[in-house]
Amino acid sequence: MAANSFWATPGGWTLITVGQIMLVILPLLVALAFFMLADRKIWAGVQMRKGPNVVGPFGLLQSFADLIKFVLKEVVIPDGADKAVFLLAPLLTFALALVGWAVIPFAPGWVVANINVGVLYLFAISSLGVYGIIMGGWASNSKYPFLGSLRSAAQMVSYEVSIGLVIITVILLSGSMNLQTIVEKQAGGFWNWNVFGGGLQNIVIMPVMFAMAVIFFISALAETNRPPFDLPEAESELVAGYQVEYSSSPFLLFMIGELVNIVLMCGLISLMFFGGWQAPIDFAFVHQWSPTAQSFYGLMWFALKMCFFFFLFGMVKAIVPRYRYDQLMRLGWKVFLPTSGIAVVLVAAWRVFGGAGA
Repeated sequence: MAANSFWATPGGWTLITVGQIMLVILPLLVALAFFMLADRKIWAGVQMRKGPNVVGPFGLLQSFADLIKFVLKEVVIPDGADKAVFLLAPLLTFALALVGWAVIPFAPGWVVANINVGVLYLFAISSLGVYGIIMGGWASNSKYPFLGSLRSAAQMVSYEVSIGLVIITVILLSGSMNLQTIVEKQAGGFWNWNVFGGGLQNIVIMPVMFAMAVIFFISALAETNRPPFDLPEAESELVAGYQVEYSSSPFLLFMIGELVNIVLMCGLISLMFFGGWQAPIDFAFVHQWSPTAQSFYGLMWFALKMCFFFFLFGMVKAIVPRYRYDQLMRLGWKVFLPTSGIAVVLVAAWRVFGGAGA
């Protein structure tokens, strides 16, 4: 009885919450090592070379070797840099990237914070992510990092507008800003996924939602500074952009923060458009399993979907040439913004006049 009463106290709830956070962060960080390896392997495969294949069987330990290398290197800070801001920038980027995972539901009930405004929370956290890059570029006291950070600020602000409008179409279709509710609305088979209009009764708006899924995917590339939109760190123009003066652990934090955001975007695409943990076909025998078995079954599907979209991210990096900066801005403001704005109007009209009873 005493043990049970302890978990009901604020101290007990704090320990439970910390445990939940660790259950998300630790597997995520381990998975990132293999995501990084997969990214390099995909790129190598497209270029018909082997990629990392020496450290460990099939090169599986290459990312861990890189981790040890970065940690053991000396931290070099430029003489004219603002040292406090210089070191704070990668920490901020890394922390904000991890904080976003607090509202991601991995399976039914498997979420650290199941808040009703989860989508709004994620949008706010992603908006703050640009500050770490701006701080890093400014504190380096060099023109190339500063130009890279300014590019990143303009790029992320531009594509956040399109992502926001795309998210509004999903909210209108699902009637909720809770990510778990959005996934539950897509149960019953792949034809109920939001990318296909959220059900056969909404087949009229399927082309609109499919276009929104494509725009979200491309905007996610720009939001995370991934090729072909890696203008903030364009090696041919800015050496390495806002990261050029960083080495050792601070550089590693920037790199991990960027990779965490990429995987987060893969998870968001899966949750909002492709059913999250929902299987493509709703097998009846699955409902007879225990709740724990169903949760692991859903977790498996969510992980597979994230891996698929990460594969697409890797393929885009390998086969699509880098955009010019004017092309990047034109695509965001003259194509994606009006298209997503029109889509919001169409989905809202459908909900009011055609799909209100759906």
